[in-house]
Amino acid sequence: MREVDVAVIGAGPAGLFAAYYAGFRGLSVAVVDALPEPGGQITAMYPEKLIHDVAGFPSIKGRDLVTNLVAQAAPFDPLYLLGTRAEKLSYAGERPVLGLAGGEQVSCGAVVITGGLGSFTPRPLPVAEHFVGAGIVYFVPQPAELAGRDVLIVGGGDSAFDWAATLEPLARSVTLVHRREKFRAHAATVARVLALPVRVVVNAEVTRLHGDGSVTGAEITVRGGAAETLPVDTVIAALGFTADLGPLAEWGLRLDRRHIVVDSAMATNLPRIFAAGDITEYPGKVRLIATGFGEAATAINNAAVAIDPSAHLFPGHSSDGT
Repeated sequence: MREVDVAVIGAGPAGLFAAYYAGFRGLSVAVVDALPEPGGQITAMYPEKLIHDVAGFPSIKGRDLVTNLVAQAAPFDPLYLLGTRAEKLSYAGERPVLGLAGGEQVSCGAVVITGGLGSFTPRPLPVAEHFVGAGIVYFVPQPAELAGRDVLIVGGGDSAFDWAATLEPLARSVTLVHRREKFRAHAATVARVLALPVRVVVNAEVTRLHGDGSVTGAEITVRGGAAETLPVDTVIAALGFTADLGPLAEWGLRLDRRHIVVDSAMATNLPRIFAAGDITEYPGKVRLIATGFGEAATAINNAAVAIDPSAHLFPGHSSDGT
């Protein structure tokens, strides 16, 4: 069994800042996330998208924000337990014990849940169910890996158009297919993509994939028209996600739909269990990355006092020792 002062569930921006702040407070920390790399929704859904509402940055790419947050926490050597899910919560005396998906247990002085949307999974591309092979992806962690490829993007939301704008300079060709004429994506992003050499096909669906072991082509059928087969070696299914709290919903936490109710100390109804970021709910809650940073610091400071009642709630500013 591993032992840490604080276990952070969720490696998105709030979780990564919580890892830094726990280290700043002299607490050992483990970060648990079901995704294989840090960054949460940003890494999975929009790593190349510019974020404009993080204090101190007029704009910053999602990937760069995550890189900076990881670097900020790095001096305190957080333990990353990625690609595994926190499934069970029990107590050994006053200490929470997390049971991970692989059977490992983590004994913690306190837990801070920063799971964002909770457990989220991509909506499947129906035609892909009948295709066994490589070339169908739901995330694009490394856009450079698609350089020189024929890319087909399926969807009409922000993620679909973000990927189209990002990949157009890299890929040999980019085609975006949407089953409706109207898009869910932000109008400015749509206009930007329509001005690029990206083929956009509306009122259409992908009806068949071709290939032996990997995708080599896709059949597109426009409503009321004939089918057309395109050369394709990568299909990005940007059809959105379904989200739920997963095993957290069984822990006995007080919930408001799929959000965890907290008080002003970011404390939940369970002893030594705190939460921060988009997953939380309280009167006046605003779901912004910037808000999550402050909530993460509040959660860690209150967790420090729960672990050691003689500790100060506010340890001073990070600049005090310089």
